[in-house]
Parts: sequence; C-alpha cells; structure tokens
Amino acid sequence: MASRLQLPVDESVLLRLTHSNLKTFSADARFSLESTIEAVKDKIWKKCGTAVTSMCLELYDESGAKVSDLSDNSRPLGFYSPLDGYRVHVIDLDPSSVTSGGWLEDTSLVEKYKISDEAYDKLDGTYRKFKEKLVPQSSSAQGSKINDDYMKEICANTKVGDRCQVEPGEKRGVVKFVGRAETLGPGFWVGVQYDEPLGKHDGMVKGTRFFKCPPLHGAMVRPDKVKVGDYPERDPFEEDEI
Repeated sequence: MASRLQLPVDESVLLRLTHSNLKTFSADARFSLESTIEAVKDKIWKKCGTAVTSMCLELYDESGAKVSDLSDNSRPLGFYSPLDGYRVHVIDLDPSSVTSGGWLEDTSLVEKYKISDEAYDKLDGTYRKFKEKLVPQSSSAQGSKINDDYMKEICANTKVGDRCQVEPGEKRGVVKFVGRAETLGPGFWVGVQYDEPLGKHDGMVKGTRFFKCPPLHGAMVRPDKVKVGDYPERDPFEEDEI
C-alpha cells in the first residue's frame, strides 16, 4: 500500500508571481504547502485580478526551467515540491479578462471621463466652488492690508535689554530687537533671545541678521505676544515644596 504524502504543519514556501498579460507584474507571496492549488489560485486572484476559473499555473525553478503545470486543483501545493525562490507563472485564459489589453498597466489606454463646464457648474462640493468662496475672503484681506506701522503703539515701551515673557508657553528671555522687519512682513516685530533653546534661529532670519544669540535661542514675534517686566531666569533645579 502506497504511503500517503505527509506535510509538516504550517510549512510554507515563498514564491515569485508573474503574469502572462501583465508584463510589469511581479510579486512575492508566501503559500502554505498544505493549501490546495485552488486555494493558491484564489490568493493569486486577489493580487492580479485573474479569475480562478480562467487561471492556469506553471511552476518554474530558480534557473527558469519549467518544473510542472499546477493543473490539479485538488492537490496540495506541496505535491509539486516547490522551493523558496521558485516562480509561479499565471496564464489568463479569458480573452475578455480585466488583465487583457494592457490597460491595467498603461493608463493612457483608459478612456477618460469628461464633463461639460455647464454640468460641472451644477455640482456641489467641487474645487471650483471652493475657490469661488475664497475670493471674497481674499478681497477683504487685501482691503485691510497691514501697514508699516502695524503694532507700533504696542511696542512703544519695549526696548532692547528688557526682560520679557513670550506667549504662548510663558517662554522667558531678553529683548534683542524692536522695529520693522521687511523680510518678515509689514509692521513692527520684537526679537527675543530665550533663556533656553526654545527658539528657531540665532537671530538671523531669511538671510537678515536682526541680532545675535546662541543657536535655537532666537525668535522674531509680534509685539502683542511679548510682555516686558520682572521675569527673571527660571532655576532649572527649583522644585515646588511638598
């Protein structure tokens, strides 16, 4: 009595997949040796789109030599003794298959959907409608254009050397610059050297040197974010009483 083929539990093999209709298609997939050829086809279908009933499989070794046809859907994959690195070539027998004609790989072959301007204007939620809503907002923004004296009064009592605190975050430091900064935008700005490396630069912004400070200690902010006063440096070792 012939002995029945025994397969190790959960033994699997890594195979490369190619396709007759998809010249650029190549994928690696792992299969259980206990899976039937029909189950293998079902897994391949999810990767390439060829129907199981229209699929013919060929097994090739690493040298490119054909090992066998995987023709018996009821047999386990292990019956054909595939090894890691072997290739399974998919042949699509359906002339009307979704993979035929090359359009899955060449999008220029796909007929593009076109809509008239009149029909497009009747649709809601389009990019064109979105842009139309932005026009009034941008027009009003231009009407209230920031002038060169923007926030000048707010920083009237702020001078270089003042201790300060910047919001948000209660970041403390010293004022190093007060005035206009055309490269950053119209109006007045305040340059701050933070006590800690909480900034973005060393006092040079967009190629213009406004002040000097250690790297990552500098910031240029609007005057309304700065409060001058008695803001001493924090003691990093200070702890609240328990």
